[in-house]
Amino acid sequence: ARFFKTRRLASDAVSGGKVHVNGQRAKPSKDIHIDDTLHISKNGYQWDVTIKGLNIQRRPASEAVLLYTENVASLKRRQSLQALNKDIYASTPQSDRPNKKQRRQIHRFKKADLS
Repeated sequence: ARFFKTRRLASDAVSGGKVHVNGQRAKPSKDIHIDDTLHISKNGYQWDVTIKGLNIQRRPASEAVLLYTENVASLKRRQSLQALNKDIYASTPQSDRPNKKQRRQIHRFKKADLS
């Protein structure tokens, strides 16, 4: 599956030490093999996956998912973190931009304050 949207983002993550192959920091040109273990860190989330197969050509995501298995502990940890982040996001008030009426009121207030 695709963990990064572009090759550039993937290369930057590997160069930045966000990807480990078999417990060792990977380089962008590192070859991976079947049964290798990848540890991927991205946006606070972590994946521990084992490679089960490789494709020469880029294939759809539905086929790519079949080429690796994710560690159960990694999956549970990521799901709990997603639930926690969802709760935190839901509990924080979202600030809306002022609408036209509110902007007029702000403008009048500031104009009156200067006079």
